[in-house]
Amino acid sequence: MQTSRGVVLAKAVAVVAVLFAALSVRDLAAMAGVKIPGLPMSSYGGSSMDNLLAVLLVLIALLLLRPRHAGLSVARLFGLDATGWKAPLWMLLATLPFWVGCAVTGKLQSSIDWRGMLFTALLFPLAEELVFRGFGFIFTRRALRWPLLPAVLVQALVFGWVHWAGMEDSELAMQVFAITFLGGIVFAVVDAMDGYTLWCGLILHVSLNAAWDVFDVAPSAATGWLGNGLRVLSAALAIGGVWLLRRRSRRASMQGLNGKVAPVRPLS
Repeated sequence: MQTSRGVVLAKAVAVVAVLFAALSVRDLAAMAGVKIPGLPMSSYGGSSMDNLLAVLLVLIALLLLRPRHAGLSVARLFGLDATGWKAPLWMLLATLPFWVGCAVTGKLQSSIDWRGMLFTALLFPLAEELVFRGFGFIFTRRALRWPLLPAVLVQALVFGWVHWAGMEDSELAMQVFAITFLGGIVFAVVDAMDGYTLWCGLILHVSLNAAWDVFDVAPSAATGWLGNGLRVLSAALAIGGVWLLRRRSRRASMQGLNGKVAPVRPLS
């Protein structure tokens, strides 16, 4: 049964609204006179609650907006299924130039906050990937059938705006917006190339964030021309590597269909 244009438009507006609201649930609640406390921990309590509420909000939105006939599990709609380990492993290797650049231009933290690193380099990126790439990109492509370009750009624009809004009074705000906007595009592209799964973008995101925690380079995504240039190089290596892996996988599959070798799964 074909979905009416009105329903398609309403769902698209709902997706955009959820993306904008996801990491601001507590702020929106406060505007309505409802105070939502942070999690009971000495640090990161407020930001942890923000990220938790963001994931819960997009989960609820996904359950309400998904077509009843889609026949796809929630995990698959979020991109949590797996297509193998090669592409995610390549993401780690692709970030080596950025790590080297941080080591050269910065210095090793005198005391690494491993607890803080758990949040800023793993849990918070995981939440952002579930919200923006899982819900904002993979879900809109798989379930709502958005065209590729709008699905990539919408979530990337909101992703950039969220980071800009967090430091809009800073002179680096526009640079941070540009970097996170481009990051949102790259994360979505590598996810799409790896079969619309979340893992490539997540590993890339986690590794880049971890470098900021290990080395004392900059307090934000804006790390200067050298740092940003090396980040672009890492993104190019990530996309190029996944493209080569996909090409080899397709070639092996075609050989299997011709009876030369056994068929293989992509990137397995």
